[in-house]
Amino acid sequence: MFGFKGRSKVTMIKNPIKWPNGARCAVVFTWDMDADSIIHLAHPNDADTRLSTTSMLRYGPQIGVPRIIDLCNELGVKHTFFVPGWCAEQHPQAIELMVKNGHEVAMHGYLHEYPNLLTREQEMFWTKKGTDAITKITGKAPVGYRAPWYRYSKHSTDILAQLGFTWDTSLMGDDNPYLIRQAGGELIELPSRWQLDDWPQFVHNHDLDFMMPIASPQCAMDVYMAEFYAMYEHGGIWLNCFHPFCSGQVARLMMVKQMMLKMLEKGDVWIATGEQVANYVREQVTAGKYVPRVDDLPFYEGRLPELAENYAPGN
Repeated sequence: MFGFKGRSKVTMIKNPIKWPNGARCAVVFTWDMDADSIIHLAHPNDADTRLSTTSMLRYGPQIGVPRIIDLCNELGVKHTFFVPGWCAEQHPQAIELMVKNGHEVAMHGYLHEYPNLLTREQEMFWTKKGTDAITKITGKAPVGYRAPWYRYSKHSTDILAQLGFTWDTSLMGDDNPYLIRQAGGELIELPSRWQLDDWPQFVHNHDLDFMMPIASPQCAMDVYMAEFYAMYEHGGIWLNCFHPFCSGQVARLMMVKQMMLKMLEKGDVWIATGEQVANYVREQVTAGKYVPRVDDLPFYEGRLPELAENYAPGN
């Protein structure tokens, strides 16, 4: 693992936002509480026969979430939990525990469906259904969103803006918070990174078609903290994607505790929920104190003309 001493003479992030209270970077810990929605999505006809994988996934809301919240209480920090609506309905006690302890509950679809495989009408239906399920339990409509498997669609920005969402973390286009815009509105984008996802490090399961070598917590922490030190050095945002069934296990959550302690020991790191960071960014933009980069979506419409069957010189 490596760290940095002092500021680099070369700023790799050219348009850093000024974080509150002199913080050198922002940190947002997020958790996707998918529970066993993903086994039903992957194997709709025989998920009921896959008991071992189901038990592994249900570990998340039943064991992982309470343990994570206990750790947050110990260290005095708040996290963001992304929850599919169906999972909230199946495990309301876990959601109530999040709310009771002051954490953000954000939206992650209804049954972890893939938005980019849906029509606009279908995506609107499932997004609203998931939103309503969370609102019914928490008493507050979610304002943050992560697309299941990061599969953000060409219609997602319009749909989310219409439903009152203010921020997203499905895209990976910057090191700073930025804006994503469509005809129906715009959202604050808090960028994700695959290297800050625990799936590549720890998930190994034949029912989920993901069979990779399992990393040690120390090796995974090296990857996560390298990203943190880079953001700390250059003023960006560190935002992870962990899963309670995975990194909520004892050895891995001990790793998470070590990470948070290292961050807190810096003294000039802002650890906040996604909603808090997005609200701050919006305030800075409105006040003219931060001019973010803007991505107008979608990037393309349909097949590239260069890929047409008759595309060749002379045709």
